Amino acid sequence: MASEMTQNSLPVAGDEETRAEQRFRVLMIAPTSFFADYGCHVRILEEARILQKMGHRVTIVTYRNGNDVPGLDIRRTLPIPWRREYEVGSSRHKIAFDALLGLKTLELLVRERYDVIHAHLHEGALIGLVLGRLFRIPVVFDFQGSLTGEMVDHKFLSEQSRFFVPLLRLETWINRSAHAVLTSTSNAERLLVEKFGCEPTQVQTLPDSVNADVFRPADTYAPGELAELRRSLGIPEDRRLIVYLGLLAEHQGTSHLLRALQLIVQQRQDVHLLLMGFPGVTVYQQLAQELGVNNFVTFTGRIPYPDAPKYLALGDVAVAPKLSTTEGAGKLLNYMAVGLPTVAYDTPVAREYLGNEGALARRGDVESLAEELCRCLYPDTSHFSIGEMQRQLRQRATKLFAWDVSGRQIEVSYEHLTGKAGVRAAVAKSTSERQSISSQA
Repeated sequence: MASEMTQNSLPVAGDEETRAEQRFRVLMIAPTSFFADYGCHVRILEEARILQKMGHRVTIVTYRNGNDVPGLDIRRTLPIPWRREYEVGSSRHKIAFDALLGLKTLELLVRERYDVIHAHLHEGALIGLVLGRLFRIPVVFDFQGSLTGEMVDHKFLSEQSRFFVPLLRLETWINRSAHAVLTSTSNAERLLVEKFGCEPTQVQTLPDSVNADVFRPADTYAPGELAELRRSLGIPEDRRLIVYLGLLAEHQGTSHLLRALQLIVQQRQDVHLLLMGFPGVTVYQQLAQELGVNNFVTFTGRIPYPDAPKYLALGDVAVAPKLSTTEGAGKLLNYMAVGLPTVAYDTPVAREYLGNEGALARRGDVESLAEELCRCLYPDTSHFSIGEMQRQLRQRATKLFAWDVSGRQIEVSYEHLTGKAGVRAAVAKSTSERQSISSQA
């Protein structure tokens, strides 16, 4: 009897092959200088990590520039001699980068076998759709904001430009042609269906997520660790600290944040801004000088992603004055997981992430931004419960925005596109039958 139980408990020979068939070979197209410690790069990184954790093989094809990440299979394009800088946002140089990216993607598809193309941003989706049709591979489009909307936000394109309508038509074709579209917010999902005419069954929301074990509150660090970091940055001990982490750019509201700081400093001097990010450090240092707040702000430049949780934990309040109404805002989730009271401009994306627990300023209104920052910085003057806000924001991040849940959602999309959903059901049935036989024995 014992031998029968042992035999029945072992996997059937074909089951291991079936499980192997469940694992996907994913070609992830990233038309950016991956990895560069901000925004969409973090989403690409964490999606690749969770898919690998689930047993899938992920290859990322990206621009020549960027930092390698241990444990990830990253394939890079050839360089272009006239452009050695990182590409951030809209740029005419991206045409050459994307042409090289298309050639590198073609090379990989010729040499290796993939089950799914997972394309980020519209440039990646265009490459994926053209080559996916050639090699008969389904394409998942990871939509992180409107192409034309982002160009307008970045002042790279005007709605009156003769290029606007053709680009809008191209964007519409890309959105409608992808086999499946994953969006970071339900607001983007509505945009795709209502403005671009995508089928509701084609689009699903895959929120940006956060690892709440990594991004954690200040009281989880060793005594003195954060104090030492604060001293190394030269931040006076008697100042309440506002933290920002992300790109420094106009569409991110960086100048709005500095002007809001100016309004606060006119009333009180026990405040400081830790402005973490790039690329416009010199530009905004000059603006801080002109506004007379240079002694109340510390510019760090680029912060490596692994160091971000500790730097954020220094803060008393976090801020995200992003002006775009279509792009994601994953930094909000990092703030929330750290348990920071969070102030943002009132946009559909901010409302979706923060719920009723965040502090929302009127979009584009610097005075309103300053008022909400003061309300969170000095709750004793406004009868405002900061502790409750901190608890609710972290709880919201850990319950609603976990990468494990997102990974399974991506996997389900792959299964339906490749017809492997039935394979998973067969494995589950086989496992259940073996367990039943074993228990009866």
